This record gives sequence, C-alpha cells and structure tokens, in this order.
Amino acid sequence: MKKIILSIDGMTCSACSNGLEKYLNKQNGVYNASVNLVMANATVDYDENILNQEKIEEFVKQAGFKSLGEFKEIKFEEKSKKEKIKFIVFTILAIVLMYISMGHMINLPTIPFLDPHTNSTNYMISLLILTICFMWYGFDILKNGYKNLIHKTPNMDTLVGIGVITSFLYSLYNMYLVLAGDHTQVMNLYFESASIVIYFIKLGRYIDGLSKDKTKEAIQKLVKITPNTAVIKVNGVEKQVTLDEIHKGDIVVSKAGEKIAVDGEIITGKAHLDESFITGESKPASKEVGSKVIAGSLNYDGYIEYKAEKIGRESTVSEIVRLVVEASNTKAPIAKIADKVSGYFVPAVIAIAIVTFFAYLVIGKDIGTAITTFVTVLVVACPCSLGLATPLAIVVSEGKCASNGILIKKSEILENAQKVNTIVFDKTGTLTYGKLKIAEVINYSSLEQNSLLQLARKHRK
Repeated sequence: MKKIILSIDGMTCSACSNGLEKYLNKQNGVYNASVNLVMANATVDYDENILNQEKIEEFVKQAGFKSLGEFKEIKFEEKSKKEKIKFIVFTILAIVLMYISMGHMINLPTIPFLDPHTNSTNYMISLLILTICFMWYGFDILKNGYKNLIHKTPNMDTLVGIGVITSFLYSLYNMYLVLAGDHTQVMNLYFESASIVIYFIKLGRYIDGLSKDKTKEAIQKLVKITPNTAVIKVNGVEKQVTLDEIHKGDIVVSKAGEKIAVDGEIITGKAHLDESFITGESKPASKEVGSKVIAGSLNYDGYIEYKAEKIGRESTVSEIVRLVVEASNTKAPIAKIADKVSGYFVPAVIAIAIVTFFAYLVIGKDIGTAITTFVTVLVVACPCSLGLATPLAIVVSEGKCASNGILIKKSEILENAQKVNTIVFDKTGTLTYGKLKIAEVINYSSLEQNSLLQLARKHRK
C-alpha cells in the first residue's frame, strides 16, 4: 500500500470535497481516500500494483476537479492587485444596478433616461448589459456548478448556477414580452437578482479565503523555522545558496546567531544549539564533531561545519509538517457526520426547490412568483457552513497544537480529548516552555528588585 497527498483545485464547498471523496473511494485499487476542503488536498491510500499518481489524477479529473500535483507546501493565495480592483469595480456596478432596478421602489430620484415606465427599453437594456457583466464575473461559479451536476456531484455552485440561469432566462422572456408590446411585464424582470447573487457569492468566497488562510498560519510557522538561505563550502570557498540548491553530502557552514539549514552531522567545530522547538529543553545542547544537528536549530555561540544528510521533505521539520497535514486530513467522528449530511443536502435542496415551484403553481400563484420562490430556495440554502465549520475547527486546533510542540496523529484524538481526566508524563525534562527564565529572586542587597536584575544583566554581558 502506498500513500499520496494531492493538491486539489476547484473545490468551493463541503459538497465538493464530499463528492470527490466518495468518487475516489469507489475506484478499484483505492483503499481509502480523505479530502480536506480547508487544506485543498486529498490523501489517498492505494495499491501501487493497480494505480499510480497519473491514474489517481485522472479520477480527480473525472470527478470534475483538477489535481495540481503532489502536495508539497501550504500556499497562501494572496489576492492580486488586479483581483482587488475587479472586486471594487463590481461593487460599484452592483450599487448602480440596484439603484437602476429598485431605486424607484424606495422613492429615490429616477434617472429619466432609465425610467422603467417612460423608457422601458433603455431600462431593460441597461439591466441586461450589467447582468451580462456579472455573468462573466461569476462564470467560474456557473461553470463549476454545471460541471459538477454533469458528474453527479452537485454542490453549492450547482444551486447558485441553476438559480442564476433560471432568473436570467425568465427575465429575457419577460423582456421579449415587453418589446412585443406587453409593458406590464417590465416589473417582472429579475436581472438584478441574478447579478447580486453572483456578487454576494464572490464576496463570501473572498472572506472565506481569508478565514482559511488564518487557519493555516500556525502550520505555516513550522515551515518558516528553517532559514531561506545557507552558506556551503565548495573547494574551500564559501558560497551562499538557497535551501533548494543544497544536496546531500554538501558541507554547510553555520556561524553564531545563524540557524541550521538542513539536518546533518558536524565535521568541524563546536557550538551550543537551541533545539527547544523539537526537544522542549530550554537549556542549549552542546554539539561537537560527530553530533547530529536539526534544521531550524539556533547556533548560539560557535562556528561549525556539518555535512548535509536530510534535505527538503526528508528533514525533521518537513516530517513534522507532513504529520500535521496528514492529521488534518483524517476525519473526526463529528466531521464524518457533517460530511454525510452535506452530501445529501444539495440534492435535497434541489428536490425541495422543484416541489416548491410546482406547489406554488398548483395553489394558483403566477409563474413569476413560483420562479422567484424556486430561486430563493436554491440560493438561500448553503451547505458550506455545515461542512466547513467542523474541518476549520479541526485544522485550527491541530495547527495550534503543532505550534506548541504537540503533534496530533489523528483528528479523532481531539474529539476524545474531552474525556481525559488524568495525564501521566514519563519524562520531566520536556515539560518546559523551551526558554530559560528566572523562577525566583532572593534579594539580600539594599537595591530594588528591578535594579538588581538590571545589574545582573549588565554583569552577564
């Protein structure tokens, strides 16, 4: 059995992750698949005699998503200046659209050129143009929604897509009736509904992205423990390189105040290293020729040269990050319940919306009211909060534990931790803050305590 973690693109809600997970688990050769919406990755245990990475990525594609290759690091999707400008522009357009379509309803000054009663053609065309702009802005939502519907994994985008397209097509039909001479239909246009739904979904995605990035910060701090560059010796000459340029067997130089770049073994020199982030020991460890060094350790006071042994994903820090990521991909019992419910939620909402539409027609309501209710049921129902809250809480908890030196191997341990009433430790040396501090001051002098401490610090220097 082999394990691989793939980065997944295209997941926008819990129904997406749940649908992909179900699809992967159905495939021959897959022992177990777990999809994490927050980390945007999938952990797959598979039989290497039947499957390989390419075949698994093909399964991901068949499910309606895209594999970005093997998961290597946690990435923050920073919003580009172009994206921010686009969002600001569409915020302004949304305000303009609402003013044109609904301003007259709350007695705001009406622009004569766009008055729905006296210039209905101009009014309708302006709304149509603005709506087409918003349809372009939210094309990714519409595309994902119908793509997932085709692959029988409907998600939040599917609900929004059906609602938006229904409103748009119904408005086009009523626009045709108005142009044909039936001016009573000018108030039955729902272009603004389709546009504003897309705008608010985009707004929610932006805020949601910021929330997800915050949940990754604690894990990201682990990656930043190691320095970005290091100094290696090539034919007796020192050369500064990035970590990616270091190879096994290279001689790496570390001076006082610098961090160890990669795991290795000292071949020259002696120093005291702070390894508290791994060992929990507040006292610096004495290292000499033959001693092992860990990437991220701080060299306090010496000059050492060490041979690189573990680089990249083989390093201790990378292994810790991998364990934390794998732990976040395991399902706690409560997360499994949330995923199961959200998996049935979207189809149920679509069914309820259809039943509601026909029920309104049966009780004598007009087609416009029935369509409005149909769209409302689709758009208001959002399974994201159901399936996102639990994994977010798990990732935040595990990230916090990791930043405090506590590694959680399975998410269910967090849920079971509430039952713990006794903790037994068998090694007292690791139960520290990782930093030396003064436990007690006994002052026999005439000086005040602060003055005495300042004098002690000065004398120490």
